[in-house]
Amino acid sequence: MRNRKSFVVAVVLAALIGSGTAGASADRVSADRPPACTPPSGPSGPPALKPTTVATIEQAYRCVFANYYSGPVLDSRTLLVPAFAALTQELQRRGLDRPNATMPALTGRKDADWAAFRSVYQKVVDTLPAAPEVRQAVAEATMRGMVKSLDDNHANWNRPSPDGVSLGARLSGLRPPGVADPVATPPLFITGVRPGGPAAKAGIRLGDELVSVNEVPLFVNGVLSQGVLDGATRPPEGKAVRLTFRRPSTGGTVTVSVTPAPDSGSEPKVESRLLSGSVAYVALPAFFPGAADKVLQAIASLREKATLRGVVLDLRGNGGGSPKEVARLLGAWTHGKTTGYWCDVHDRCTANRSDDTVPLLGLPLVALTDRDCASACDSFTSTVKDLRLGTLVGTRTAGAVSGPGAGYLLDDGSVLILPKIHEIGANREVVNTVGVAPDHQAPMTSADLSAGRDPGVAKALTLLK
Repeated sequence: MRNRKSFVVAVVLAALIGSGTAGASADRVSADRPPACTPPSGPSGPPALKPTTVATIEQAYRCVFANYYSGPVLDSRTLLVPAFAALTQELQRRGLDRPNATMPALTGRKDADWAAFRSVYQKVVDTLPAAPEVRQAVAEATMRGMVKSLDDNHANWNRPSPDGVSLGARLSGLRPPGVADPVATPPLFITGVRPGGPAAKAGIRLGDELVSVNEVPLFVNGVLSQGVLDGATRPPEGKAVRLTFRRPSTGGTVTVSVTPAPDSGSEPKVESRLLSGSVAYVALPAFFPGAADKVLQAIASLREKATLRGVVLDLRGNGGGSPKEVARLLGAWTHGKTTGYWCDVHDRCTANRSDDTVPLLGLPLVALTDRDCASACDSFTSTVKDLRLGTLVGTRTAGAVSGPGAGYLLDDGSVLILPKIHEIGANREVVNTVGVAPDHQAPMTSADLSAGRDPGVAKALTLLK
């Protein structure tokens, strides 16, 4: 229900490694090639957005070869055919299909294929209405088709809105950025409400089950509609969204109109408290910079109040973040261990290690997980399970951990995010797309949230007796 970034990924600012090679032979570098994609520099905020042109698409195309995990062995046709298909589909949706929108012959030679693609693309665009929004929509569809062809949950193209807006609530059953979880089943329900946000002002509560968006059902024959979902998760600014909910605590139905508002952009916070007088509960919403130290400080503060018998680390809803924070937090429970591996496309792997500068806590750990525990959260929980550092309670994690992404700035002000490596677990298992299964199932339901119950915490307390 809010505009969710494509995971809270630690953007590793990597230097370009050249244009790379792909296809049957090395290609001649054209003199009019657009400038290389570059890592964003400094905290100056997003640059002003400009129209996305064929030069921008070429910049992204070459950026993939230079910086993506499989760039060294990638066939140019793998990128360009889906890009062209997306182009033609956008034309058809708009009633603007063109007789010259025919895929050119491709050979697998990177530069020659791009020249053929660009020629047809430009001829098609030149025949379209001059309206900037039409040409922008076609360019965006082409770009998204190309990036989607990588089939990588850490590869994304982000053209940020200058005025990010949201409804100020989180919804179950989503993978960032607002894509339906492939295992989502009804009901989808509210898992978080931002205080003072539009949803809170409209009276939306935790556990409320979303039934319809603008009077269109969310599920059809048990299948979640991405189009209907987008109406709730990506609302246009200033336009009210009509949402119908079922409230489990009363069994009644509530319909509200919510107008999205600018996102507050507030920093994630670590929350902590004592459970049963002697168990530390710490909720970590993301592995943001400094997150590990904040968790450890929270535990130390609770330790001053009571003799602790364990830690409940709540990672539900944790969208990921910095691998350095993962290593640092793992260092509180183990030293001298390999926590996972980063591998290139040729299966050359580098071991990741726990941060042994962190003093060991010496406390039993129970980590609470759910389908929103993604990316760095997948990494942390897979290591906890592989190295038997604690017990996992909840549901299987997202399995969205292909590898840490690096951001590259394009000439229209958009950012292309690409992982240079892929990640496997401490036992060399693949976690990406699979997720990490909990040791004890304790799913949070809409009825639990609506009634103020927490089955995950209840199970954790029985394990820490």
